[in-house]
Amino acid sequence: MAPNISDISVKTITGDAKTFSEYSGKVLLIINVASYCGYTKQYAGMEELYKKYQGQGFELLAFPCNDYGAQEPDSNEKIAEFCDVNYSTSFQLFDKVHAKGGEQHPLYAELTQGEDVAWNFEKFLISKTGEVIGRYQSGVTPMDASLAGDIEKALAA
Repeated sequence: MAPNISDISVKTITGDAKTFSEYSGKVLLIINVASYCGYTKQYAGMEELYKKYQGQGFELLAFPCNDYGAQEPDSNEKIAEFCDVNYSTSFQLFDKVHAKGGEQHPLYAELTQGEDVAWNFEKFLISKTGEVIGRYQSGVTPMDASLAGDIEKALAA
């Protein structure tokens, strides 16, 4: 059975509680992000991707994470400001999480099924029913044709 995130609870970057069941019927792209990473410039592509598909039932969800090279040391407030000032992001940012280790967030435990996230900006594509249907390494950019094609297939399903 594919991993399913529907019952997992998270907090937005401003502290509001959410469960993934609230996103039922939508295709999701979940990304662990960091402000001081070599891949940080992917925020621009993330925003472009979000704007391209958001009206079709797509949500992009970004989870700041300081697990890799301590590249996200800032507070939630500073992270939100960084994203707004530098990339004018409009997709949802969440509370900082651990993507690996003893304090791994339940979301990442379900997403990874024991196969750790390798670095910042790893991407997980989630079906309309909450199942993980794709995983993309950090070097796959948000606007990569294979990722966009997989999003389009998931939206059409």
